[in-house]
Amino acid sequence: MKYLITLYLTFFTCLLFSQDVAILKYKGGGDWYSNPTAMPNLVKYCNDNIDTNINENIQTVEVGSTDIFQFPLLHMTGHGNVFFDDDDAKNLRNYLISGGFLHIDDNYGMEPYITKELKKVFPNNELKEIPKDHKIFNSAYSFPNGLPKIHEHDGKAPQAFGIFHEGRLVLLFTFESDLGDGWEDQEVHNDPEEIREKALKMGANIVKYAFTN
Repeated sequence: MKYLITLYLTFFTCLLFSQDVAILKYKGGGDWYSNPTAMPNLVKYCNDNIDTNINENIQTVEVGSTDIFQFPLLHMTGHGNVFFDDDDAKNLRNYLISGGFLHIDDNYGMEPYITKELKKVFPNNELKEIPKDHKIFNSAYSFPNGLPKIHEHDGKAPQAFGIFHEGRLVLLFTFESDLGDGWEDQEVHNDPEEIREKALKMGANIVKYAFTN
């Protein structure tokens, strides 16, 4: 027991003093590595515009590894299958309830898989749509209408879902928005600058919320 207490105090201290982010690698065959320029661009934008000091060398961590506790913010994306085994789910839950934050950005096609796997992480919590007046929509930049639409896929409105633990938003799932595509290098998707700016500003909101809440 003393060992576990010491371990979690160490992890909590890492979360308090670190401003680094990492990409979450998961099992199941989905392309967790998609949008390779997205996070580096978002981190640079945050460092240039909202006074963060994030390491621009973005690391990758596996969901079942204790390495995730070194990062206050994890980013997860992909188009396809996701699978968490029991150890993955337990590790991710411990990370989130200990102060960590996970942003999952559906890159199109991920939703049915991740919603199923999240039930392993929080069996008694459902993904809930986040109200437009939540702090995550104005922590750095104002989005009074909620999540911006970056890419069209099925013509649906963008939605931001979350899981809350003891009143704190610990997980954000962005759906039908495709923020990560807007964070990528301009030539990848040829998005207009105003669309990329919306994506980056919403990303900055996520980063600031994760670091301050």
